[in-house]
Amino acid sequence: MRSLICVVCVTAAIASGWTVSGQAPAQRSPVNAEEFDRLFHQVKNWGRWGADDQLGSINLITPAKRKQALSLAKTGQTVSLVHNLLTEKADDNASPFEHTMQPGFNMDRYNVMYHGYAHSHIDALCHILYKDQTYNGYARADVNTPKGCTRLGIDNLKQGLVTKAVLLDIPRLKGVAYLEPGTAVYQEDVEAWEKMSGAKIQAGDVILLRTGRWARREKVGPWAVGRNAAGFHASIIPFIKARGVAIVGSDAASEVSPSMVEGIGLPVHTLLIAALGVNILDNQDLEALAEVAAKLKRWEFMITINPLAVTGGTGSPMNTMAVF
Repeated sequence: MRSLICVVCVTAAIASGWTVSGQAPAQRSPVNAEEFDRLFHQVKNWGRWGADDQLGSINLITPAKRKQALSLAKTGQTVSLVHNLLTEKADDNASPFEHTMQPGFNMDRYNVMYHGYAHSHIDALCHILYKDQTYNGYARADVNTPKGCTRLGIDNLKQGLVTKAVLLDIPRLKGVAYLEPGTAVYQEDVEAWEKMSGAKIQAGDVILLRTGRWARREKVGPWAVGRNAAGFHASIIPFIKARGVAIVGSDAASEVSPSMVEGIGLPVHTLLIAALGVNILDNQDLEALAEVAAKLKRWEFMITINPLAVTGGTGSPMNTMAVF
């Protein structure tokens, strides 16, 4: 009976956001701007691939890595990770997608402000700066222009990306339909998922964090995701660097909100993009992917990412595809 009570207590602790070690989320470093700055300089990849590098962690996707990814396409089944474009203004969609037909012609026009918490997109490495510097130490004044980024723009990914991806289905790990907003995901959660699923994060991989954001939206309606969302805690960044993750994605913005780091609004975005040189996939729809992965009992698969070739773009909407 005592053992059963202990199991129940540990399960309840994990579900509420506490860890098995008993450490409260608020005690995780970094908790303030000073600790954040120290972590930034500890993990940054500036100069790792040369002073003029434009790719960051994409350098970890080697020809051998792409060949490994191709070997995972065993059934040929594809799953789109793009969420249908939202055309109605909502708490999580300040800039609805606009689709208009041109008079007299069978043509149309698209207008989208894709950054934010509604539309599936990828962030370029010039999108986030820290202390007026981008990844690799380029100064804001040398990168940001009215015509776009002079360096680190999304056009550097014109050739497209093919690699292995790992789905981190944390709601499935915790036995819930979705994580409640404000739930932080820590390194031990990811390691527990690896043990449960059999998937293993390796150098050159994409990791996709499912929080169940779209499932929750379907059930309760939209909410201000930018102010209240489940996601990674900033303390996971050394783990992501150590594993050699090439790209990080999620069904929201990859980070817990509120951030739990006093004085820093987007610590995970800043550490990934500006420090590590890791592109981020935001607002991916991982619901169908989670269903297929569970059915096949395969949480590792090939992924293709093909941004628009916008010279100097800070990112791009696109249709990311998983191939089983």
